[in-house]
Amino acid sequence: MFKIAVLISGGGTNLQYIMDSINRNYLNCSIECVISDRENAYGLERAKNNNIDTYYIDRKYTEKSVSDRILEIINGKVDLIVLAGFLSILEGEILRKFKNKIINIHPSLIPSFCGKGMYGIKVHEKAIEYGVKVSGCTVHFVDEGTDTGPIIIQKAVPVYSYDTAEKLQARVLEEEHNILVEAIKYISEGKIEIIERKVKISNICN
Repeated sequence: MFKIAVLISGGGTNLQYIMDSINRNYLNCSIECVISDRENAYGLERAKNNNIDTYYIDRKYTEKSVSDRILEIINGKVDLIVLAGFLSILEGEILRKFKNKIINIHPSLIPSFCGKGMYGIKVHEKAIEYGVKVSGCTVHFVDEGTDTGPIIIQKAVPVYSYDTAEKLQARVLEEEHNILVEAIKYISEGKIEIIERKVKISNICN
């Protein structure tokens, strides 16, 4: 069975959607562990309620130490690392050991509203401020940059004149759940091929 680790920092709604997809046999995967860089992240409780091993890594470590600790926990135990609202930046050896085996969900259509400092509600505030008519979300592979890895799936949503950042965030989050699970499914079924920066998905026109 395809094994994954899920990294979180908050409520874990994307994690919950992954667990639900596994429980209804849409994903033929197992979550080996859930790791958080915030001790009080509710996603840890979601994992415990599903009998999944959980780990908390104190963010007072340097970013590299956080990455090294994660590698210690998962090395040789999982096929894919899923960043589902994880705020710490991975760097160092884990990126080499898990090259093209780490994915992230970002709440915008990369390359818009991404990069350093662009996370959570801040992304949607910038989208509203800029006046875009379309926003969305992106699942991408993780590399040495911030939100710079090859794009796997994107989903657009409309932005309305009366939107607040919170309303847009809720609309985008619904699509985040869907495309994150789809990306995991494609990868677990061996349907992904990376050609330079382009991600080809078997049996799908892309």
